[in-house]
Amino acid sequence: MNCQEIARALSKQSPLPALAQEHVKNCRRCQEFVNALNPPEPEDRPSPETLRQIAGSISANLRPVRPIAPVAHFIGSFLGIFALIAAAIGYGMGAFAIGVMTRLQISTIFIALAVSSAVLAYSLAHQMVPGSYHRFPPRLLPFGITIGLSITTAIVFHFQQEPLFWAGSWPCIRAGIPIAMLASVPFFLIMRRGVVLAPRMTGAATGLLAGLVGTTVLEIHCQNLDAWHILASHIGVAILCALAGLAIGWAVEVRATVSST
Repeated sequence: MNCQEIARALSKQSPLPALAQEHVKNCRRCQEFVNALNPPEPEDRPSPETLRQIAGSISANLRPVRPIAPVAHFIGSFLGIFALIAAAIGYGMGAFAIGVMTRLQISTIFIALAVSSAVLAYSLAHQMVPGSYHRFPPRLLPFGITIGLSITTAIVFHFQQEPLFWAGSWPCIRAGIPIAMLASVPFFLIMRRGVVLAPRMTGAATGLLAGLVGTTVLEIHCQNLDAWHILASHIGVAILCALAGLAIGWAVEVRATVSST
């Protein structure tokens, strides 16, 4: 018998005749073919009782999970919380800045803040859903937003000399940070509904979005229209919160790495 006849005999799933068995003993190619079709069972195969115990331990920890909500749902949640907190606290503290800014300054700075928050919310919602398409590079987005807001401020507002610059900036920083911390709580609860694969990147973006809530409140309330003051204390609040989010995300990644080793 030749190799082709052996293959036909094996395809019929019937015992090989004596001549075929003799051929297999002397043909290495047919031996490999027979072994591939009939792999030897492992000697240390677990018993049925052990397999039942393994299956029981796995199924005991299984829990039904809720599907991830649509991206539009997360975007709306981020923007709704942003607008609610900024408007409530800003007008609660007093919208004094609105009365001293020109129409051009009001429209430009608040449009810039609205666009920045919308782009961040869009990016964060897609970072929560693995495999999403990103129109804006998430790693570069916080830098782009802070640079864009800084340029807008430098164009619209005037730079002035203040003898007690830091003394006048510190109250705004001290007021803006707690507002950002308040906004970060519901943002964090929303982030838990998704799957975050890059904690540092997502943490920086979430911190910046929460910081922009504080920036928006300060733009509504603070009457100091000096560009240096706005850059250092108003936009500075957003930058500090972005750095804090980056640090928290880094700590989460380090903890995950340590626990996995």
